[in-house]
Amino acid sequence: MSDATVYGPSALATPANAVTVIRLLVAPFLFSLMVNEQASWKVFVLWVILAGTDGVDGWIARRTGTTRSGAFLDPLADKVLVLGAMCSLAVVGRWSWFPVVVIGGRELGISLYRVYWGRRGLAVPARASAKAKTLVQSLAVGFAVWPWFADDRWIADWLLLTSVVLAVVSAAQYLLDGSRAATAMEPISGGAG
Repeated sequence: MSDATVYGPSALATPANAVTVIRLLVAPFLFSLMVNEQASWKVFVLWVILAGTDGVDGWIARRTGTTRSGAFLDPLADKVLVLGAMCSLAVVGRWSWFPVVVIGGRELGISLYRVYWGRRGLAVPARASAKAKTLVQSLAVGFAVWPWFADDRWIADWLLLTSVVLAVVSAAQYLLDGSRAATAMEPISGGAG
C-alpha cells in the first residue's frame, strides 16, 4: 500500500497542480527569451522542460488523485505554452501569423464549445487526434528553437503545417462528437413541461 496522499476531486493545492502552476509562471520568461534569443540552447532546454513537465503533472495526478482544478489548469497550461511560443515565433518572423491564428482560433472555439456542452451536462472527451495535435505543436516549437536545426527550417515548418491540419481535423471531430451526443440526449432532456 502506498503512503502517498490521495486528493479528492475538489482539491486545489496538489503536487500536480503545483507543477502546472510553475509551468504557467515560467512561461512568460520563456516567451521573452524566444523573442530575444530565438534558437538558442537556453530557449531549447527551457522549452523541453516546460513541454515535458506536461507528462509529469499528469503522472502525479494519476497517482495522487485527479481534481477538477487540475482538469482545468493542465489543458490551460498546454494552450498557454504552445500558443505563447507560437506567437513569440511569429513576432520575430520565424513563422507566419496565419497558422498561429488558425490554431489559436481553433483552441478558443473548441474551448468555448466544450464549456457550452459541459454546462448542459455533456462531456466531450479529447480525441486521439487532439492529443496528436498538441504533441506535433510542441515538436514544431521545439524544432524551431533547437539550435542544431536553426538552418533546417523546413522540419519545424512541416510540423507546424501538420499541426494546423490536425487542429482542423480534431475540431471537426469535436463538433461531430458534440452533435451526436446532443442528439442522443434530446429524448432525455425533452419531457412534459
